[in-house]
Amino acid sequence: MDIRVSPLCLGTMTFGTPVVEADAIRLTHWALDHGVNFLDTANMYEGYSRYVGSPGGVAEKILGKALKGKRDQVVLATKVGMKIGPGDDDQGLSRNHVLREIDRSLTRLECEYVDIYYMHKADLSTPLAESVQAFNEIIDAGKARYWAISNFTAEQIINVLKICDENGWRRPVALQPAYSLLKRDIESEILPLCQREQIAVLPYQVLQGGLLTDKYQRGQAVPGDSRQAEKPEWTMALTSELFDKLEKIQADASKLDRTLLEHALKSLLEQPAIVSLVVGVKNTSQLETLIAALLLP
Repeated sequence: MDIRVSPLCLGTMTFGTPVVEADAIRLTHWALDHGVNFLDTANMYEGYSRYVGSPGGVAEKILGKALKGKRDQVVLATKVGMKIGPGDDDQGLSRNHVLREIDRSLTRLECEYVDIYYMHKADLSTPLAESVQAFNEIIDAGKARYWAISNFTAEQIINVLKICDENGWRRPVALQPAYSLLKRDIESEILPLCQREQIAVLPYQVLQGGLLTDKYQRGQAVPGDSRQAEKPEWTMALTSELFDKLEKIQADASKLDRTLLEHALKSLLEQPAIVSLVVGVKNTSQLETLIAALLLP
């Protein structure tokens, strides 16, 4: 794969709400000016306004405006598969849905191709071979350079690779799983599998909704501008057990002379299969902090 990406990838799930269009465009431009060349979106993203079956498209439209005259500066990824409407074919990975949605995404993004096109989640109602073939068709048509998978189990990844090899189809180049020091499920099977099969791992939820930034303290009020205050259903519950885990991770960080934030980022990037971390921020100050955390020795 002839793609080189920055260790941080700017996620756009919050574009629209709470990050309004003008701020999202400024944030995207700032990221590009400060070494972040990797942008991640999805056809379903529309910020906190998202609900199951809502039409999405907001984040892609914002990125389309932000990338005018700058498309050649970025590695751009989007996804398909989540429910984006009331119809039976408004979700999943059927050939018809996938081919329809890549065109809609490219229209919103105002570009001719994406660098990486993801299966956002497995679709158990569609034959896997149909889905894989459709993604290969998209690459053949020049609408994507590579394809990838997200939220797949180890067994599902193995099945994908088997189908690709049996049919002479292109393999997925990357996996985007949920992964953080508070959510380490992928370490036992998925990370070794991806390393063995040379699949790049690009995790999201790496700071677990801000829990690994040291902004939450046991017995203290939740910050008003935090994810926990704004969108608690997207975060882990602040239980005593959770704070026990956070304090253990903080102790591990201190042994390495790291802050909690530095440890949360660096310990993931130290895994051999992981090449970039998808992060969601609301402003340039937050992104600047993340970049600084990786630059420190």
